[in-house]
Amino acid sequence: MPGADLDAIVADIAGTLARAEDWGEVASYIPELAKVDPAQFGIAIATADGRMLVGGDADTGFSIQSISKVFALTLALGKVGDQLWDRVGREPSGNAFNSIVQLEQERGIPRNPFINAGAIVVSDVNLGSYQPRVAIGEILRFIRYLAGDDSIAINGEVAASETATGFRNIALANYMRAFGNVHHAADLVLGLYVHQCAIEMSCRQLALAGRYLMLNGRHPDGGRVVPPGRARRINALMLTCGQYDASGDFAFRVGIPSKSGVGGGILGIVPGRASIAVWSPGLSPSGNSHLGTQALEMLAQRTGWSVFSPPEG
Repeated sequence: MPGADLDAIVADIAGTLARAEDWGEVASYIPELAKVDPAQFGIAIATADGRMLVGGDADTGFSIQSISKVFALTLALGKVGDQLWDRVGREPSGNAFNSIVQLEQERGIPRNPFINAGAIVVSDVNLGSYQPRVAIGEILRFIRYLAGDDSIAINGEVAASETATGFRNIALANYMRAFGNVHHAADLVLGLYVHQCAIEMSCRQLALAGRYLMLNGRHPDGGRVVPPGRARRINALMLTCGQYDASGDFAFRVGIPSKSGVGGGILGIVPGRASIAVWSPGLSPSGNSHLGTQALEMLAQRTGWSVFSPPEG
């Protein structure tokens, strides 16, 4: 697609959604996120040929929350490889992202690494023999490397807010520890998990950080972040599990491998074409950005970027 056409599409999506009347509801159960003005929308697209297209509030920072699980999973797979799948499944959960109901029946093995229970196990892996401060430094350095931006940082107020109210995550961690699937003390694991979720980025920064999954595991500045097969599998998990219990509907409507966060962001990957970040803090009942989902659906329809679309020509 010619660059001018994509420029026009991005501008039209940003303009249309800026006039939206229904923004969804912010994540009120995290006090700091409840303070965010829902009437904001941003979009950024980093293309495989090196362009960056932005619209709306693309340079406003927001808490990436569960989008961090993509980067944490990448690091954990680098540490233990496919052994990770002995402790975390690869199936959609069909339940809310913070649900505990399946863990008893499935003996402490979470369905996938993108629900909270699965991400806590991934944090347990990434913690290793480190203290949480060292482990979160590793994740932060990794994201800065991917985005090429050393200004990316943790929002301390958001981290403190989540720590003070994260009773369900405490229950998930201790429950899995009872089954032997969390090896460290719950407070240490959750110290890492909460701080990675509180990393603050803009749409522009997030789109840049996702480029390695667009480029078959390569860093655009040279070198390889992950092997091609691992990049493909992370994208597959994003498509099937990245939108919590709305993942099937999202694949049906949008067809772009994506990971959402309750801060209102969504990272979408079109292999070989684009890394996309959208943000609007109002959420749907499933915990995904209300306008962000609409934006990606509009983008997929206008570009043919769904992974289910036939190749051009």
